[in-house]
Amino acid sequence: METESRKPRRPRQHLTGVVTSAKMQKTIVVRVTRLVRHPQYQRVIRVTKKFYAHDEEGSARPGDTVRIVETRPMSKLKRWRLDEVVARGTIAT
Repeated sequence: METESRKPRRPRQHLTGVVTSAKMQKTIVVRVTRLVRHPQYQRVIRVTKKFYAHDEEGSARPGDTVRIVETRPMSKLKRWRLDEVVARGTIAT
């Protein structure tokens, strides 16, 4: 009897960011900002990246601070899922 060897699954990554757009159906755009030290000049630089995340209930609004979690690919751009709304924003659309 052969035993199938599987790689151990790595823990899913969590990110926290601000919702910039919620105009698509069941999809939000989240802006994640992190601080990175420049390798040569040692200056701290703010790096921003945007992620498309799946929002099943449509609960997130622009300006909200949310936590997203890594998931299986859902479309060409969506590889993240909304985990929870951490804080409600003040941006009105």
